Amino acid sequence: MTSAAAPTHPTELKRVMGPKLLLLFIVGDILGAGVYAVTGQIGGKVGGLVWLPFLLAFIVAAMTALSYLELVTKYPQAAGAALYAHKAFGIHFVTFLVAFAVVCSGITSASTSAKTLADNLSGGLEINGVIDQPMGPGTITAIAMGFMILLAVINLRGVGESVKFNVVLTLVEVAALAIVIGVGFYAMAQGNSNVGELVTFRDYDDKGLFLAVTAATSIAFFAMVGFEDAVNMVEEVENPQKIFPKVMLSGLGIAVLLYMLVAISVVSVLTSDELKNIADAEGRALLDVVSKGAPDLPIDRIFPFLAVFAVANTALINMLMASRLLYGMARQNVLPRSLGAVLPGRQSPWAGIVFSTVLALGLIYYVTNSTNADGEPTNVVSNLSNVTALLLLCVFAIVNVACVVLRRKDPRAKTFFTSPGQLPVVAAALCLFLVGPWVDREPTVYTIAGGLMVIGVALWLVTYVINRATGVGDSDFEDIDSLGG
Repeated sequence: MTSAAAPTHPTELKRVMGPKLLLLFIVGDILGAGVYAVTGQIGGKVGGLVWLPFLLAFIVAAMTALSYLELVTKYPQAAGAALYAHKAFGIHFVTFLVAFAVVCSGITSASTSAKTLADNLSGGLEINGVIDQPMGPGTITAIAMGFMILLAVINLRGVGESVKFNVVLTLVEVAALAIVIGVGFYAMAQGNSNVGELVTFRDYDDKGLFLAVTAATSIAFFAMVGFEDAVNMVEEVENPQKIFPKVMLSGLGIAVLLYMLVAISVVSVLTSDELKNIADAEGRALLDVVSKGAPDLPIDRIFPFLAVFAVANTALINMLMASRLLYGMARQNVLPRSLGAVLPGRQSPWAGIVFSTVLALGLIYYVTNSTNADGEPTNVVSNLSNVTALLLLCVFAIVNVACVVLRRKDPRAKTFFTSPGQLPVVAAALCLFLVGPWVDREPTVYTIAGGLMVIGVALWLVTYVINRATGVGDSDFEDIDSLGG
């Protein structure tokens, strides 16, 4: 006999996000670690034109966001880029590669955040006299790893708690960037800045304007990602077709406005020689700006701890997204089924959270202990942020192409939002251009990205063999619409 009212399935996710929470989710994800991690790198490539790569990266990101909006309102399921690639091309293995690339981008972004957090924590303790000198690499690595474990515990509590925690952290993010902006304008008001530096290109690496700005834009792209995470949370959003377009575009607009103001502040405080060397500060670049710009105020004692909370927000959202995509792929039998395990009470995908956390810990350890061709330690923040940008640029190129293909392949699908004309084609071309080796990425970046994808393919092959042996079938997506939900 069957009961009249079936109980709620324990693996279903809850719709807990309205427009305000979604806006804070997007703004918090974009603003987080990105501006702290890459501002110094950009300054070290283009000097006073720090603002220009941020603007160009915003343009490319906004073009791609329009394609995402057309697709997410047409297909409001949590699978995101993987869903769009699957509907456009219908090749299961390509769908898997896209989905796993998105997972890896979340993990590398969170790892970047963890290293940046540890750098700022060390700086804050030093400025406040708790320690006499900066922490050593081993201690920094241990703090970053400990932070990733803490994030796993928070995410195990469930998405409702994680998103509410995001609200607090987003407000902290805005406050921290407001301090940087305030310090910059304070320096200008005191007559201690050279406004003309804002339009001065410094060719520190002898690359020429075009190549230097191109390289800096590829770096700045890391600071503009985050809106795509919201797409993977769509099944936990109320009425997504109605609220997504306005909220996503508003979030991008708020982010680029703050970035431009931060860039102006950085150039206002630092000299051209300091801009050249700021990349060496890694995740502490903005802390150095605050310390110099307001030496008579106690702001520099507070700022590093605000930065700690700010970058924590990015990592929280990234790991939240990664665990849910792993959960979806496991349910689809394209990853080991055990990765789809869910806590019955909390309804959180604990196996996906544990797996993504272990992968992040291994990544942090590997990059921290790697060396370049000269045998010198690599720039951890630079490499991890570049891996994230590389993976997402590839995914974004596919999403833009999928947008064009689906217009022709599925013309009868109800569309709530349309990207103007052939803009997706232009966006795809720009994304692919920024993927190439001419943007001056370290070879290590391509090695890490390739290694992560090899791990994914190996897991897919293991699952394929198990599925065939147990009679489950091939490792094909049975219900791609519910991949992330």
